[in-house]
Amino acid sequence: MELISDNRSFGGRQRVYRHASQALSCEMTFGLYLPPQAEAGPVPVLWYLAGLTCTHENGMTKAGLQQHAARHGLALVFPDTSPRGEGVADDEAFDLGQGAGFYLNAAQDPWAPHFRMQDYVLDELPRLLAEEGLPLSGKHGIMGHSMGGHGALTLALKNPEAYASVSALAPIVTPTTSDWGRKQFAAYLGEDEAVWAEHDACQLLESRGWTGDILIDQGTEDQFLELLQPEAMADTLARTRTPGVLRMQEGYDHSYFFVASFAGDHVAWHAERLTR
Repeated sequence: MELISDNRSFGGRQRVYRHASQALSCEMTFGLYLPPQAEAGPVPVLWYLAGLTCTHENGMTKAGLQQHAARHGLALVFPDTSPRGEGVADDEAFDLGQGAGFYLNAAQDPWAPHFRMQDYVLDELPRLLAEEGLPLSGKHGIMGHSMGGHGALTLALKNPEAYASVSALAPIVTPTTSDWGRKQFAAYLGEDEAVWAEHDACQLLESRGWTGDILIDQGTEDQFLELLQPEAMADTLARTRTPGVLRMQEGYDHSYFFVASFAGDHVAWHAERLTR
């Protein structure tokens, strides 16, 4: 694991690392923020998953999470959104291929050899961080925006032992009924929609439930509301009687201005659950 940058930020360190990923069979880059409290010992970890077209940099530089993480003593991990590089399959469309990994393990060619983002985020990257001996505790939470919100919700719902808390900002909550999902699932997973259900937050909440509560924020002026379908998650939370809050934020769109506006709420919410 190669350290490629290290900057002071709110009393802590914002670092960027590069490493060879076995899960993805390519070189990957990710960000790691260590709050000042990490100098005294291990701190809980909050994962931030970014959305379509993003890299590790978008959340790291635009969401403003570091100042809140420093206040609450949380480390932040900013993975990339897909495998990248020469020899990695891609598509001309912005919502398929590089920058659009959807946090799943592809089973269809040409995607299967590299697109294993579920294994990368859930297993390989946490293991790599642990092996490096960084001051990180075993308690983890996960959050994300848009496609990353989809990733955060689905990874947590399928792996409650791995994450003590989950939240999302403008997430894709029912990709099996959205053009942000059906196209990608058909390409990555094949045509069997029963397989798709394992990557749909609403269907997972119905079939598996969740051990805690969930926080979701959604802007009322989001230009992608028809694709995101927040009403489906509101209905599912109610029908499954899952403790949770879905807040419709008046006037906010899908941009990082929206994410940064509510980043503090989400970090504080995770900190309360990760430091109990």
